[in-house]
Amino acid sequence: MNATQPDPVFAREALLLAPYAMHSVDTGGRKHPEPPHPYRGPYQRDRDRIVHSAAFRRLSHKTQVFTGDMGDYHRTRLTHTLEVASIARTLARALRLNEDLVEALALAHDLGHPPFGHSGEDVLDECLRDHGGFNHNAQALRVVELLENRYPEYPGLNLSREVLDGQARRIDKRAGEVSPLLEVQVVDAADSIAYDSHDADDALELRLLSLPQLLEVPLWRDAAGRVQKRYASLDDRQLRRAIVHEVINWQVDDIRETVDRELAERGVASVADVRRAPILAAPSTSLAELKSGLERFLFREVYRHEAVQGPRESARQALGEMFDFFTGDPEQLPPKFRQRIAADGVPRAVADYLAGMTDRFALDEHRRLLRS
Repeated sequence: MNATQPDPVFAREALLLAPYAMHSVDTGGRKHPEPPHPYRGPYQRDRDRIVHSAAFRRLSHKTQVFTGDMGDYHRTRLTHTLEVASIARTLARALRLNEDLVEALALAHDLGHPPFGHSGEDVLDECLRDHGGFNHNAQALRVVELLENRYPEYPGLNLSREVLDGQARRIDKRAGEVSPLLEVQVVDAADSIAYDSHDADDALELRLLSLPQLLEVPLWRDAAGRVQKRYASLDDRQLRRAIVHEVINWQVDDIRETVDRELAERGVASVADVRRAPILAAPSTSLAELKSGLERFLFREVYRHEAVQGPRESARQALGEMFDFFTGDPEQLPPKFRQRIAADGVPRAVADYLAGMTDRFALDEHRRLLRS
């Protein structure tokens, strides 16, 4: 047993976790070694550090798909993150995986998102096209390894290697000769389940879609059929909410059943076996086809909707103009980001500053700097 970790955590995990789960006793540790905590395992500490970070709090005012001025019902980047964590933990418990590691991975997965969702990411990627580009998954690593400054001993949050490696795998899911931990795979699956289900729900609430439109999509139509077998009479709002629940539950059950089957057929009995196997936490062939149909529909009817595109264009303009402003006069950057220039150059330091902004702060800064 590794004497640098709290024994109660090891004992609990030995009783509860499957042999193919990532046990805390086997952690690769941290870049900057730290003494163990008396009753929190390494991944509990990772989760807590993420939740207490400034980057995590800012997610509450960052766009998921729909901007804040469209209402209060729809998901923000933070509520999406919490829903991913909830789904991922459900899967982890059912599969006897390390729930603390899964939760830490889920809570960290979108920390690098800039304001205005993927539109903001596209702008920063354009601005940095000659400087390595911009990717929100890579930016999340910069946040937790470099930009968060909460401890005097080291930069970043000093997260465990398993959380850092899991986030690094999101940058390019094809990278590497071995598969990621099953905990990492489960978070990826939960992310897909969450946005497929909740983007449709939000679009209905905002009346960008109608229920009859969605019921033409095979996944929603089949989910509605399942619901209507259980409930004789539902009004449209009750039916919609029941379908959203069914779409989530159906996908979770499908992933769980697929993983159980793959584990048994491949004789997976260790983390090493998981790494040698192909991706295990994936939807069945039949459900994957239905998911693809829903995603194509959402891309066409929601993500390209004029009510979504209009704010995106305004956001793109604001971020692009601020990037030009700060790269032309980097002395206007806050001291923390000016200090990054020597190591990373002006464009990257500016992108770090802009990426950390909330939607509201970005628009306020744009008005203050360029519209006064």
